Amino acid sequence: MERILCFMRHKIPTKERRKENLPVEVETSQWSGDMSITDVASSLLRCEETFSACLARINSVVLQPLLQSGSFEQAKFFLLLNDHFQVIWDLTEENYRALKQTVTETETASVHNLYLAWKADLFLDAYIQYFSTFASCVVVQGFEHAARNKSEVWKSHKPSLQQLLEDFSPDTSNAVSLHTVLHKPFQDHLQQYSALFSKLEEIKTLGPDKEAIVNASRQFAKLRSFISQALDEAGLTRNLWKSLSHKFTDVLCTPERRLLEDSRNLSIFSSTGRSDRVLLFHDILVLIQGSSLQSFDLKLVWVDETSKETGNHTLRVRTPEEEFFLLAKEPESRAVWKWKLSQAVRQALNGKRDFPLWSHTGEGRAPPRCRFSTFTFRADGRLKGAAYDGEWRLGKPHGKGQLTWPDGRNYVGDFKDGLEHGFGICLVPHASKDRYDCYKCHWREGKMNGYGICEYGNEMVYKGYFRDNLRQGFGILDNTSSAKTPFKYTGHWENDKKSGYGVWDDKEREERYIGMWHEDQRHGTGIVVMQSGVCYRRAFHLDKMVGSGILLLEDDSIYEGNFTRDLMFVGKGKLTFPNGFTLEGTFTNKSSQGLHTEGILNTSGGEPDDTITKLQLGQREFPVEQRWEGLFSQFLEFVSSGGQGETEESFMGFHVQTSKELRKSQEYLYCDRETEEAPKNLLDELLEHQETEALQSYLEEALKSSLHPLGKLLKALASAFQATYGGIGANKHLLAMAQEEVKHYAKEVWEFYQGLRDLALKVNGQPLLEDTNQSDLNGPALILPLILPSFYPELLMLYMLYHEKEDDLYCQGIVDLSLFPDLKLLEFLDVQKHFWPLKDLTLTTNQRRSLIKDRCFLSATECLQKMITTVDPREKLDILQKTYEEIEKTTNRVLEKEYSLTMDDLLPMLMYVVTRASIQHLGAEIHLIRDLMDPANEGGKHDFLLTALESCYELIQKEFRLHQNWEVLQSS
Repeated sequence: MERILCFMRHKIPTKERRKENLPVEVETSQWSGDMSITDVASSLLRCEETFSACLARINSVVLQPLLQSGSFEQAKFFLLLNDHFQVIWDLTEENYRALKQTVTETETASVHNLYLAWKADLFLDAYIQYFSTFASCVVVQGFEHAARNKSEVWKSHKPSLQQLLEDFSPDTSNAVSLHTVLHKPFQDHLQQYSALFSKLEEIKTLGPDKEAIVNASRQFAKLRSFISQALDEAGLTRNLWKSLSHKFTDVLCTPERRLLEDSRNLSIFSSTGRSDRVLLFHDILVLIQGSSLQSFDLKLVWVDETSKETGNHTLRVRTPEEEFFLLAKEPESRAVWKWKLSQAVRQALNGKRDFPLWSHTGEGRAPPRCRFSTFTFRADGRLKGAAYDGEWRLGKPHGKGQLTWPDGRNYVGDFKDGLEHGFGICLVPHASKDRYDCYKCHWREGKMNGYGICEYGNEMVYKGYFRDNLRQGFGILDNTSSAKTPFKYTGHWENDKKSGYGVWDDKEREERYIGMWHEDQRHGTGIVVMQSGVCYRRAFHLDKMVGSGILLLEDDSIYEGNFTRDLMFVGKGKLTFPNGFTLEGTFTNKSSQGLHTEGILNTSGGEPDDTITKLQLGQREFPVEQRWEGLFSQFLEFVSSGGQGETEESFMGFHVQTSKELRKSQEYLYCDRETEEAPKNLLDELLEHQETEALQSYLEEALKSSLHPLGKLLKALASAFQATYGGIGANKHLLAMAQEEVKHYAKEVWEFYQGLRDLALKVNGQPLLEDTNQSDLNGPALILPLILPSFYPELLMLYMLYHEKEDDLYCQGIVDLSLFPDLKLLEFLDVQKHFWPLKDLTLTTNQRRSLIKDRCFLSATECLQKMITTVDPREKLDILQKTYEEIEKTTNRVLEKEYSLTMDDLLPMLMYVVTRASIQHLGAEIHLIRDLMDPANEGGKHDFLLTALESCYELIQKEFRLHQNWEVLQSS
């Protein structure tokens, strides 16, 4: 229709009035013998001239008087019919003028002169629109109403009308006459078109233009078939409305709706009762039983044949809320109903009907099982009143969609067989309606299962795993924003309660509990760390401390015995002071008198005991293999399941978002869930990197990726590590526990990689580990430096706290030594004079020693300072080796020959470089390297150089102690 209107806007001809005495109808000419294109054009010219005159009479005698007489029921259809009538008339006039010009101005016509052939689509669309509106008039009985209500119109035009009616439908009622006048001339004229096209096809001189003529001829034949079927459907539908009660017609009757089949015409019964009447319309399927009626939108109707158990002549019909059977007595009836139902469903999904109706256009194509549509559930159940907009399969939501309940609940995400399954975001409003609980989770069979982020209306956030809508496994519950009692729990859950190993941050008391839980209560062994530096180990039973424990005070005193949560000593206990003295006895606390004890003070210890003051907790109480079992189990399940995509999604985390962002991301999730590009093929890509260097590069990239399983695991481990040892949990008594944990992480990550690799090998039919070139590879040593950056800040802080006293002595020694000029320092450190790089110093003729510092061994000093720029122990050792090489280069330059330094030669020069480098917390750095270095380096050159650096560190401390003692002696 749009093409017609567009054409008419550009070229609307003035209608030429033909003589009124021209015949209204012309009999189809009986052409004989060979005809030329010019002959056909002449015949078509006479047809168009006659038809245009006929249209003029219909317009003046019927349409215009009817429309000008005033409004009446169904007048809108006659207005629309008149619009389409005028379009056909305009096209007829345009065709007439083109033909007239061709016949009168050219001796020989060609196919290109036939406007009707080259603009066939305009004619086809115009006639389709006209007869579609005409059929709607038939359905709503528009001609009966017009004939009955406008009798005065017919009286005033009685002579002309009678003549017109005699030409088309003599001796009939006004309604029938009006119906006939407005459709028979058009059908007859289309028949003439078809006859002319048939003659054109017989012409042998058409050449390459014949294909266009044949195509136009077929289209006009289909048009005639369409009109015939459309009028038949309209008549059947009108008769149906007359036969039904007003109760049903008020619900079902619309001008556009067409009846396609009636069980009274072609017998079939519904399984809900043999007295049912089944009606198939072009948009709905209707079941009538007694005074009740059910209608089903064809877009959400699935029809298929059933198994032999249910009957040979049975069709199964599935809809969103009901499934039933259609039973036929004969196989022919079932076949016809199945075909008509399938084609009606297909056309309803396409949004338009075939042209012509029931043509071969869609024949052989069954309606798709997966569809997209909207539906509101009405039946009782969890979905009552909910509106669903999205993908369907076999009568159930399946794929991506959005489900909205009347109370404001809203779910957007994946569905499977009618239930939430896959990724989805669910918003649940509170009673106040201004706050929501927002769940962004993985779902399975309608319940939260797998990983999810839940932001509650009270500003509490949970990030972790679920099972059957309950927190289960590893998870983090955070309530630190603006709550009255802020807290954060990182650990294991069981049946929605804290159970197993977990870490609790109490922001109000500024303390952290690390230990065991049972049903939301501290239960079992636990360690409490306070921000002040105090920590203690106790046993708990249902959230209460029981038995004795160990209390480590900030001044390095240790108390062993019973004490209260407020750190008051009670009962028998032993207090060990930093200097080694011990006090053992019975302690009491009185409000007025403070701490009171009766016992024995032992001063025989004398010297401080570093073993006591640096006591380590957690290793024996919490075996490293048992700390985060619930976290590792999710990844092991992924490997054991064969790396299925659904399982991958269930254990993988999401990007952290606020509830507002989550609500905004519902539409985004509807289409896509990730902003970062996912790995192309996890298993195939993994097998492409098996050589050692390629493997290291692959692992580095995988651990950085927030989408790769290895990266997901590392991110989760980093969250658990930070929750345990960061912030107020940074306590020197937990260093060994943290160090052990990082090493265990490397082992677990490597085993997870091996599981993925073995799975990939198995899928690709390749041999497993014993036949690959990785069988002798030290995997954990390869993984450790790659994952260390994720734990380095917290781990280094623990090392700094643990070696705080030694580093303080070292820093004081550095300060004292830095006061020496270069030559004086070289002399003080006993660097042999023939190694002194005097050429590096700027001296005048009057100077005996340098006034400028930091010039000797400058390249080695700058190299050593780079040690703090990396977290990898391997790279730190490489920097140490390069420092040695720079010292050696300097000595070779001074000696002007190659010289291998001995330990006695190297140590004084290295002490000089360490002094000038002034690296803070060098002790923490050295011990971190020693504890986390690859065992393969033990006994090698790196080990030798690290031992040398340790010696320098200790010697600098010793020099400071000697300097202190000398000052004390001098002052005394």
